[in-house]
Amino acid sequence: MGKETQKKGIRDLENLRMAVASANPEEAVVDRIPNSDNDVQFVARFTCPEFTALCPITGQPDFAHLVIDYVPGDWLIESKGLKLYFASFRNMGIFHESCTIMIGKRLVKEVKPIWLRISGFWYPRGGIPIDVWFQTGEVPKLSLIHISEPTRRTPIAYAVFCVKKKRGGGGGGGGGGG
Repeated sequence: MGKETQKKGIRDLENLRMAVASANPEEAVVDRIPNSDNDVQFVARFTCPEFTALCPITGQPDFAHLVIDYVPGDWLIESKGLKLYFASFRNMGIFHESCTIMIGKRLVKEVKPIWLRISGFWYPRGGIPIDVWFQTGEVPKLSLIHISEPTRRTPIAYAVFCVKKKRGGGGGGGGGGG
Protein backbone atom coordinates (compact mmCIF):
# COMPACT_ATOMS: atom_id res chain seq x y z
CA MET A 1 0.00 0.00 0.00
CA GLY A 2 1.68 3.22 1.07
CA LYS A 3 2.85 5.95 -1.29
CA GLU A 4 3.07 3.78 -4.40
CA THR A 5 -0.61 2.78 -4.13
CA GLN A 6 -1.59 6.37 -3.45
CA LYS A 7 0.36 7.56 -6.52
CA LYS A 8 -1.24 4.86 -8.67
CA GLY A 9 -4.68 5.90 -7.41
CA ILE A 10 -4.00 9.55 -8.24
CA ARG A 11 -2.85 8.63 -11.76
CA ASP A 12 -5.98 6.54 -12.29
CA LEU A 13 -8.19 9.36 -11.03
CA GLU A 14 -6.56 11.74 -13.52
CA ASN A 15 -7.74 9.42 -16.29
CA LEU A 16 -11.27 9.20 -14.87
CA ARG A 17 -13.92 9.83 -17.49
CA MET A 18 -15.92 12.97 -16.86
CA ALA A 19 -19.27 11.89 -15.45
CA VAL A 20 -22.04 13.87 -17.08
CA ALA A 21 -25.78 13.44 -17.02
CA SER A 22 -27.27 11.45 -19.88
CA ALA A 23 -30.88 11.05 -20.96
CA ASN A 24 -30.30 7.38 -21.81
CA PRO A 25 -29.12 4.78 -19.25
CA GLU A 26 -27.46 2.71 -21.97
CA GLU A 27 -25.26 5.68 -22.92
CA ALA A 28 -24.71 6.96 -19.37
CA VAL A 29 -21.22 6.63 -17.91
CA VAL A 30 -20.80 4.42 -14.85
CA ASP A 31 -17.43 5.44 -13.46
CA ARG A 32 -15.21 3.27 -11.34
CA ILE A 33 -12.14 4.09 -9.30
CA PRO A 34 -9.29 1.82 -8.19
CA ASN A 35 -9.83 -0.01 -4.90
CA SER A 36 -6.71 0.93 -2.94
CA ASP A 37 -7.87 -1.40 -0.15
CA ASN A 38 -8.14 -4.54 -2.25
CA ASP A 39 -5.97 -6.40 0.28
CA VAL A 40 -9.11 -6.73 2.44
CA GLN A 41 -12.64 -7.78 1.63
CA PHE A 42 -15.33 -5.37 2.72
CA VAL A 43 -18.96 -4.68 2.00
CA ALA A 44 -20.07 -1.23 0.86
CA ARG A 45 -23.69 -0.08 0.69
CA PHE A 46 -25.18 2.68 -1.42
CA THR A 47 -28.75 3.84 -0.94
CA CYS A 48 -30.84 5.96 -3.24
CA PRO A 49 -34.15 6.78 -1.54
CA GLU A 50 -35.43 8.96 -4.39
CA PHE A 51 -34.88 6.95 -7.59
CA THR A 52 -37.35 7.76 -10.38
CA ALA A 53 -38.30 6.26 -13.72
CA LEU A 54 -41.52 6.32 -15.74
CA CYS A 55 -44.26 3.73 -15.95
CA PRO A 56 -44.05 2.36 -19.52
CA ILE A 57 -47.84 2.01 -19.66
CA THR A 58 -49.11 5.30 -18.22
CA GLY A 59 -46.06 7.56 -18.45
CA GLN A 60 -46.56 8.45 -14.79
CA PRO A 61 -43.51 8.67 -12.52
CA ASP A 62 -42.52 5.60 -10.50
CA PHE A 63 -40.43 6.01 -7.36
CA ALA A 64 -38.11 3.53 -5.66
CA HIS A 65 -35.71 3.22 -2.77
CA LEU A 66 -32.67 1.38 -4.17
CA VAL A 67 -30.08 -0.35 -1.98
CA ILE A 68 -26.82 -1.66 -3.45
CA ASP A 69 -24.55 -3.89 -1.37
CA TYR A 70 -21.31 -5.08 -2.91
CA VAL A 71 -17.94 -6.61 -2.12
CA PRO A 72 -15.46 -4.77 -4.36
CA GLY A 73 -12.70 -6.45 -6.29
CA ASP A 74 -10.14 -4.18 -7.94
CA TRP A 75 -12.66 -1.39 -8.54
CA LEU A 76 -15.04 0.77 -6.51
CA ILE A 77 -18.26 2.35 -7.73
CA GLU A 78 -17.69 6.11 -8.04
CA SER A 79 -20.62 7.75 -6.25
CA LYS A 80 -21.13 10.86 -8.43
CA GLY A 81 -21.17 8.74 -11.58
CA LEU A 82 -23.67 6.39 -9.91
CA LYS A 83 -25.92 9.35 -9.06
CA LEU A 84 -25.80 10.60 -12.66
CA TYR A 85 -26.43 7.07 -13.98
CA PHE A 86 -29.52 6.89 -11.78
CA ALA A 87 -30.67 10.28 -13.09
CA SER A 88 -30.54 8.93 -16.66
CA PHE A 89 -33.60 6.75 -15.85
CA ARG A 90 -35.73 9.78 -14.95
CA ASN A 91 -37.45 10.00 -18.36
CA MET A 92 -37.28 6.33 -19.32
CA GLY A 93 -40.37 4.15 -19.44
CA ILE A 94 -39.39 0.82 -17.86
CA PHE A 95 -40.98 -1.85 -15.68
CA HIS A 96 -39.75 -2.10 -12.07
CA GLU A 97 -38.28 -5.56 -12.50
CA SER A 98 -36.42 -4.71 -15.71
CA CYS A 99 -35.08 -1.47 -14.26
CA THR A 100 -33.68 -3.07 -11.10
CA ILE A 101 -32.07 -5.93 -13.03
CA MET A 102 -30.69 -3.57 -15.70
CA ILE A 103 -28.90 -1.52 -13.03
CA GLY A 104 -27.51 -4.63 -11.33
CA LYS A 105 -26.18 -6.11 -14.58
CA ARG A 106 -24.60 -2.81 -15.62
CA LEU A 107 -22.79 -2.38 -12.30
CA VAL A 108 -21.47 -5.96 -12.49
CA LYS A 109 -20.25 -5.33 -16.05
CA GLU A 110 -18.49 -2.06 -15.23
CA VAL A 111 -17.09 -2.70 -11.74
CA LYS A 112 -16.63 -6.50 -11.69
CA PRO A 113 -17.34 -6.89 -7.96
CA ILE A 114 -16.70 -10.08 -6.02
CA TRP A 115 -20.39 -9.98 -5.11
CA LEU A 116 -23.26 -7.54 -5.66
CA ARG A 117 -26.90 -7.30 -4.61
CA ILE A 118 -29.36 -4.58 -5.58
CA SER A 119 -32.72 -4.29 -3.85
CA GLY A 120 -35.39 -2.15 -5.46
CA PHE A 121 -38.26 -1.14 -3.17
CA TRP A 122 -40.78 0.40 -5.54
CA TYR A 123 -43.41 2.59 -3.93
CA PRO A 124 -47.05 1.54 -4.36
CA ARG A 125 -49.00 2.49 -7.43
CA GLY A 126 -52.53 1.19 -7.42
CA GLY A 127 -51.96 0.03 -3.84
CA ILE A 128 -49.35 -2.63 -4.65
CA PRO A 129 -45.66 -2.15 -3.84
CA ILE A 130 -43.15 -4.18 -5.82
CA ASP A 131 -39.83 -5.31 -4.32
CA VAL A 132 -37.16 -6.63 -6.69
CA TRP A 133 -33.80 -8.23 -5.82
CA PHE A 134 -30.90 -9.12 -8.10
CA GLN A 135 -27.64 -10.60 -6.84
CA THR A 136 -24.64 -12.30 -8.37
CA GLY A 137 -24.43 -15.39 -6.16
CA GLU A 138 -24.45 -16.54 -2.57
CA VAL A 139 -24.01 -13.88 0.12
CA PRO A 140 -20.28 -13.87 0.97
CA LYS A 141 -19.26 -15.65 4.14
CA LEU A 142 -17.00 -12.96 5.57
CA SER A 143 -16.12 -13.62 9.20
CA LEU A 144 -17.55 -11.11 11.63
CA ILE A 145 -19.76 -9.51 8.99
CA HIS A 146 -23.50 -9.86 8.75
CA ILE A 147 -24.94 -8.49 5.55
CA SER A 148 -28.50 -7.70 6.51
CA GLU A 149 -31.33 -8.15 4.10
CA PRO A 150 -32.78 -4.72 3.44
CA THR A 151 -36.51 -4.65 4.04
CA ARG A 152 -39.20 -2.02 4.01
CA ARG A 153 -39.49 -2.24 7.80
CA THR A 154 -35.85 -1.62 8.71
CA PRO A 155 -34.19 1.75 8.29
CA ILE A 156 -31.48 1.61 5.68
CA ALA A 157 -28.29 3.60 5.99
CA TYR A 158 -24.93 3.76 4.26
CA ALA A 159 -22.56 1.18 5.76
CA VAL A 160 -19.11 -0.24 5.15
CA PHE A 161 -17.91 -3.39 6.87
CA CYS A 162 -14.37 -4.73 6.67
CA VAL A 163 -12.34 -7.82 7.55
CA LYS A 164 -8.83 -8.89 6.66
CA LYS A 165 -8.39 -11.52 3.97
CA LYS A 166 -7.17 -14.83 5.27
CA ARG A 167 -3.56 -15.50 4.40
CA GLY A 168 -2.42 -18.95 3.39
CA GLY A 169 -0.24 -21.25 5.43
CA GLY A 170 0.42 -21.45 9.13
CA GLY A 171 -1.81 -23.07 11.64
CA GLY A 172 -2.37 -20.98 14.64
CA GLY A 173 -5.65 -20.11 16.00
CA GLY A 174 -6.91 -17.17 14.26
CA GLY A 175 -8.43 -14.47 16.14
CA GLY A 176 -8.40 -10.80 15.80
CA GLY A 177 -5.38 -8.75 16.20
CA GLY A 178 -3.94 -6.54 13.75
